[in-house]
Amino acid sequence: MTENFTVGVTGAAGYIGGRLVYELQDTHPDWEILAIDNFYKGSIRDIGDVTVDHVDIRNRERLETALSNADAICHLAAISGVDDCDENPELSYEVNVLGTNHVARLCEKHNIGLIFPASMAILGDPERFPITLDQPREALNRYARTKILGESAIEDFAPGNFPAHIFVKSNLYGDYTINGERVSKGTVINFFVNRSQNEETLTIYKPGTQSRNFIHVIDVARAYVCGLEQLHEQLHNGRTGVDHYAIASDEDPSISQVASRVQALAAEEANLEVDLELVDNPRSGETMVEQFDVDTSKTHTDLGWEPTRTVEDSIRKQFSSD
Repeated sequence: MTENFTVGVTGAAGYIGGRLVYELQDTHPDWEILAIDNFYKGSIRDIGDVTVDHVDIRNRERLETALSNADAICHLAAISGVDDCDENPELSYEVNVLGTNHVARLCEKHNIGLIFPASMAILGDPERFPITLDQPREALNRYARTKILGESAIEDFAPGNFPAHIFVKSNLYGDYTINGERVSKGTVINFFVNRSQNEETLTIYKPGTQSRNFIHVIDVARAYVCGLEQLHEQLHNGRTGVDHYAIASDEDPSISQVASRVQALAAEEANLEVDLELVDNPRSGETMVEQFDVDTSKTHTDLGWEPTRTVEDSIRKQFSSD
């Protein structure tokens, strides 16, 4: 796979986008990378020899100018997370719904392959386990609704026009370094680790028995590389239409179990003492199921992707590197 291939990355200054650009440079140095972001929250400006250009996906003309020459696009630009979407409802609609439509129409116009990240939130309370992606969509919050609408748009545009992958991802955690700067995000495991490092109480939203599936951000970035390799072949073969892939691990502990493990590793690795406290959940519209195992067999078979990092080892490394 050495022929020229141009990859566009929206949201390239963000948590996943920055690592994806890094992974692409490492694994496919012959590929050209077009990186854009509006810097709403992303702070990365340069990744290796790639400069992230200031482009807002809500501006169709600027988007077309920036990415019309791409062979495939990883569309990571989004208002992500329940809280941010609730606090910025108009912005979340403009970016997550209208912006995604703009990207999908660009792909339709220029026959560009597309990878779009959905979230396990689109399934609401899953109806059976292990979770499969053919289950009904059930939005319990605004964030999930915007992702369902984005998925629907791509399912409308792609058949007969371009190949697309919908990546339905579980809960991210972990960090990495770019240009000497630590890149992280306030996801639940990172939140617990950061509070532990400051010897602050770990607050667990009641009831604490709710389960989540956890996947490391670097493993997620690697999944995008595998997806792009697959899109490369699909474009070459004239394939169009949508494939859905679950991006998840085999780890689905309860929130209380995660907090307890962080507490223990803080003491073991860094001699830090932290307390645990159950508190009322300020959020509405969250799944409260007590298991969250995910069927990732199609992802492994089609994309050749496997997660390589565990929650235990990643948390231990964060404490031991302090």
